[in-house]
Amino acid sequence: MSRVWLVTGASSGFGRAIAEAALAAGDTVVGAARRPDALGDLAGAYPGRVDSVRLDVTESGGAAAAVDDVVARHGRLDVLVNNAGRTQVGALEETTEDELRYLFELHVFGPALLTKAVLPHMRRQGGGAVVQMSSVGGQITAPGFGVYCATKFALEGLTQAVSQEVDFGVRFLLVEPGAFRTGLFNPGAAYLSAELPEYAATVGPTRQYVTGGGGDQPGDPAKAAAAIVAAVDAEDPPLRLALGGDAVDSIRTELDGRAAELAAWEHVSRGTAFDPE
Repeated sequence: MSRVWLVTGASSGFGRAIAEAALAAGDTVVGAARRPDALGDLAGAYPGRVDSVRLDVTESGGAAAAVDDVVARHGRLDVLVNNAGRTQVGALEETTEDELRYLFELHVFGPALLTKAVLPHMRRQGGGAVVQMSSVGGQITAPGFGVYCATKFALEGLTQAVSQEVDFGVRFLLVEPGAFRTGLFNPGAAYLSAELPEYAATVGPTRQYVTGGGGDQPGDPAKAAAAIVAAVDAEDPPLRLALGGDAVDSIRTELDGRAAELAAWEHVSRGTAFDPE
């Protein structure tokens, strides 16, 4: 049976690639974007299987309305892909309160509210899948990516807990891509907080990296999208799916370091219990 996918940020990057992969698999895609007309060529290539809805995930009340609209039009919603996002670079001291709050609205509150909105429908229909586009930055950090990583860490913690709460057949998938050629680091694509000279040595290299132009990242978005569809369909799907050798290597190094630190300080950690009577 053909499934119905709702993909946020579907007009470009990973969202576009995932929409194309789902369509190639014979499914129906509802693309949610601030510019839904950007999906016109896909609608022409797949008549009757591409729909669109205008949605800004940071707008209050938009999530429930968009999900209800999709279900009203198509009768069900099988896969939600929370993909809308942006890159932000700035040390915490450089980041304004508005910038901080906006990124959490975009990467955490938006996906949380959309996930909350789909759960009653997926319960009614007996299952579904929620794909959260996290990042390698949901497991590791880098100077200048602190706020970005904080949003992805939050999304990962929330999703892991929700996966433990929901027991009616909904699959959850956290996708952790490394560097892919999605245009995310093209000139003008990243949002840069105002610079402070005190952070030139630490955050400066990160700014240079994200503004140096894209096109040489090792990851292929089409292959990533195919991997995501395969994971959604897997008999024993993972909760987390790292994409790209760079992501695997970085996450493994991080986890090894955490394990070593935990072991080195384990005697102190365990020594905080009350002494036996």
